[in-house]
Amino acid sequence: MLLFTGELACMFVNPPTCKCCSMIVIFLPVQNSNPGARISVKLVSEAGVGVVASGVVKGHADHVLISGHDGGTGASRWTGIKNAGLPWELGLAETHQTLVANGLRGRAVLQTDGQLKTGRDVAVACLLGAEEFGFSTAPLITLGCIMMRKCHMNTCPVGIATQDPVLREKFAGEPEHVINFFFMLAEELREIMANLGFRTITEMVGRSDMLEVDPEVVKSNEKLENIDLSLILKPASEIRPGVAQYCVEKQDHGLDMALDNKLIDLSRTAIEKQVRVFIETPIQNTNRAVGTMLSHEVTKRYHMSGLPAGTIHVKFTGSAGQSFGAFLCPGITLELEGDSNDYVGKGLSGGKIVVYPPRNSSFVPEDNIVIGNVALYGATKGEAYFNGMAAERFCVRNSGAQAVVEGIGDHGCEYMTGGTVVILGKTGRNFAAGMSGGIAYVYDVDGKFSARCNNELVDLYHVEEEDDIITLKMMIEQHRRNTESVLARDILSDFDNLLPKFVKVYPRDYKRVLENMKAEKAVAKHAKEPKVANGISVTTKVRCIFKWQLCIIFHITDSYLAIVNSSYLNISSLFMISYSFNRELNSCTNVYSSEQLIIEFQYLEALIDYLYQLSCTESTT
Repeated sequence: MLLFTGELACMFVNPPTCKCCSMIVIFLPVQNSNPGARISVKLVSEAGVGVVASGVVKGHADHVLISGHDGGTGASRWTGIKNAGLPWELGLAETHQTLVANGLRGRAVLQTDGQLKTGRDVAVACLLGAEEFGFSTAPLITLGCIMMRKCHMNTCPVGIATQDPVLREKFAGEPEHVINFFFMLAEELREIMANLGFRTITEMVGRSDMLEVDPEVVKSNEKLENIDLSLILKPASEIRPGVAQYCVEKQDHGLDMALDNKLIDLSRTAIEKQVRVFIETPIQNTNRAVGTMLSHEVTKRYHMSGLPAGTIHVKFTGSAGQSFGAFLCPGITLELEGDSNDYVGKGLSGGKIVVYPPRNSSFVPEDNIVIGNVALYGATKGEAYFNGMAAERFCVRNSGAQAVVEGIGDHGCEYMTGGTVVILGKTGRNFAAGMSGGIAYVYDVDGKFSARCNNELVDLYHVEEEDDIITLKMMIEQHRRNTESVLARDILSDFDNLLPKFVKVYPRDYKRVLENMKAEKAVAKHAKEPKVANGISVTTKVRCIFKWQLCIIFHITDSYLAIVNSSYLNISSLFMISYSFNRELNSCTNVYSSEQLIIEFQYLEALIDYLYQLSCTESTT
């Protein structure tokens, strides 16, 4: 179940009914990512929440939660606890009546929560229009919670909201406590239902005519004399007779018409037997969230690891709709010859996306937009190559994907926390606003990038370190290979001269954390190295560089250095002694090509002595 906060829904208040298309943009990729899931939207009980709920249901939400101002753990600010929202009764009644008036009540389930404790609370909520009810505080109390409001501080004295093993030992709750609470609550509700003449919950939903104001309460408080609750207690059936008062049908998300159904059928062999498949098909801008349902099928079988890279390769021709390649999982490559709308690669999760203009087009790609706004929003892993410009908010909240693009609009890399981005062209204003992680390399064509960059959290550097140069060159080369980009080809052909024009955008805190981790790792590694009697480390690092010839270098501490050509001795017989691959050093697969490997060997003292004696007898250095 997916929950959106009330703040997100409030963005569509003015006017909410005109923003149903925006709701669909949000909900459709999520529904495609798990067709069997229920899309739930959480709305805070406020004046006008019924109109917002109508827009949400029109946007094909399956479930609407009206949350009251009461409840919660109290971990939020005191001003928020005291002043945010209204009682759930007000929001629930308005939402139910508005949905019925618009003929939408039968398409969604309505739930409420906010300090529901007794069977009477459930009965009142049901009569006002709810058919599901949320409990949290009351069950926590049955488990021993004493409402210390320390849930966010890891100091819960009863061991509920803490990871401290000492405090967790104090937890005395039992499942039977919660079970007994709900049994007693259900028994109380059954008694109320019997008194009112109802046999099922379904019969009670929306029957607000069974509620009335208690005259004794009104008489005892003069402030209540002028309060009129007639609108809240008005039955929704009187507003629009004959309309469903509770959920009677499922939302039609249109998943049976999705292009992914065709892709899943054509990829069945790859999904079941991991056999490589190549698919070609046209695409239209009405085909939205393409690749998401296919990723769902792969993830169901192989979980987060997905398929081997390139197992499913789909080439599209045309204009793709919104959320092209959303939540794409490992093993799937989507190649698009054409252009795409907004949200390309949203939530990219390990797949690969390639977009380039039609091969017969006459325009210059780096001067034209090929993908829309908010591309790679929230991407966590994967690759993306765009032969052309991206619109605004490129790579917002990217946390791990690698991307190459030839120009972007405003607010690029906003709130980025990880990953690597290469921009081979101009950027818009406010670049790297809130960027706390990851690295961006920008080709500063006109020398004005520093004026368009938000320097609040980042610093700008020249690309001078070897690792940066290798990473940058490799990503541009991958971009050229995947998109046949002329711009990438020109840059690579004169890379050394153009390198000074590249700017490295590096978040300050991110840099500090990486340097600290590197230092700690070096200290830990040095401490683990075995020592011989004279204190010399026996760790021997061998760099095998397969370019023109095989050269093996044995670096034996600072005491002596023996460089032995592979023709002088049988190296394979020596390597049988206790070797291990150093997979972390230099991130071999990311920084070095397949021609360069770094291998770490640990030799016994006898082997070191043997090599030392051999180096002394040979005429070579």
